[in-house]
Amino acid sequence: MKRKSESIRNKLLPVLTFCLILLIWWGLSVSGVIPGYMLPSPADVIRAFVRDFPNLMQHAWVSLEEALIGLVAGTLLAFGLACAMDRFESLEKAFMPLLVVTQTIPTIAIAPLLVLWMGFGVAPKITLVIVTTFFPIAVGLLDGFKSADPDSVNLLLSMNADRWQIFWVVKFPAALPYFFSGLRISASYAVVGAVISEWLGGFEGLGVYMTRVRKAYAFDKMFAVIFLIIIVSLLLMRLVTLLRAVSMPWLRARPAHEKKGE
Repeated sequence: MKRKSESIRNKLLPVLTFCLILLIWWGLSVSGVIPGYMLPSPADVIRAFVRDFPNLMQHAWVSLEEALIGLVAGTLLAFGLACAMDRFESLEKAFMPLLVVTQTIPTIAIAPLLVLWMGFGVAPKITLVIVTTFFPIAVGLLDGFKSADPDSVNLLLSMNADRWQIFWVVKFPAALPYFFSGLRISASYAVVGAVISEWLGGFEGLGVYMTRVRKAYAFDKMFAVIFLIIIVSLLLMRLVTLLRAVSMPWLRARPAHEKKGE
């Protein structure tokens, strides 16, 4: 009973916090403390969302497609790079500092170069998503490979197991929790990366839509598309959580206090 009440409280607190933010937002916009053209009320944003819903969905599909393609490509690149760095220590020493440096460069600074090199098509947008998503996955996988139980590795070595057998039996399962943690972060980065790349050139997508409504000073539509980006990002993160549950069914069978200690 205590565990159930704690679970209800944990789910209720974010909802109450969100409602409080909406209430403060509504009060500021209705009272005139902040002019309506600068901060539209929640009702104005909802009306703009409903009124422009078909157009929003058309642009959202383009951004989501770019984000998913880039996320899948970034995941494959991160997996291959993490496996190579785990296999060859010299590669880790050579490439890890470069990977860290790539994350210090602002995304908004990379986007214009990609548009200049690749044009206004879909290629620079997918490339930017790859650049922004592969690092958390690569680092998470590498940490997961290194966390493999050395006793299990030595046991397989004593049974004449080769490197691939050790990898699939010990290292890969050990890296799965780290992989999905990095994938959740990258899933949220993917949509943001696609939108940022669309700001600087393109014909469709949520970034293009944001640029148009900003130039028209339609801030109710601007807030509507921001909330849509948040919803899409949360749905992608939820999808990763479901994939984690399917890929690691043994976690559901573990006691709650062990899960909490992860």
